[in-house]
Amino acid sequence: METIEVVVGRIGKPHGIRGEVTVDVRTDEPERRFAPGTVLRAEPPRGSESRLRALRVERFRWHQQVLLVTFAELGDRNAAEAARGSVLHADIPVDATPEDPDEFYDHQLIGLAVCDLDGTHLGEVTGLTHGAQDLLMVRTPDGRDTLVPFVKALVPEVDLAARRVVVADRPGLVTPLPDDEPGEPGKHGDGRG
Repeated sequence: METIEVVVGRIGKPHGIRGEVTVDVRTDEPERRFAPGTVLRAEPPRGSESRLRALRVERFRWHQQVLLVTFAELGDRNAAEAARGSVLHADIPVDATPEDPDEFYDHQLIGLAVCDLDGTHLGEVTGLTHGAQDLLMVRTPDGRDTLVPFVKALVPEVDLAARRVVVADRPGLVTPLPDDEPGEPGKHGDGRG
């Protein structure tokens, strides 16, 4: 079965003295990705002394909306501190879909055509950024890169079968404002404004 690797979290600070750590969750399915027995690839940050490349989940729990995870390889606070900042990756089947029909894996969206409500081609999804607000990265036919908040009001339709995303475009979102000239310093269209 062909798989793809996805980022599911990043190890935060230790919690207690027995190696339990906080995890900055980067998945919509934490209970599935951090299930006991799951082995995750660990990518320590630059300059880290940690040599751990794989971590096996022993248990997880929620504490005041923070995910706490115990990994078999982190037996005490020192080991937990050494792993701090490590990015956690999981392998998922390429054809897997999230349990929620309104959620998508990044790899499902990258490469999809972007159209407006009238069907006019606006560009292509080149990536996503995750944070307080998920953003679609869109490259327009004229080579501009734009960010579109991935919310139902602005992205009312994702059609994986048709390989397209519909964006409720408005001037300044994907289409430049009428007074913006591409390449003019400080303007929206050049990526510096």
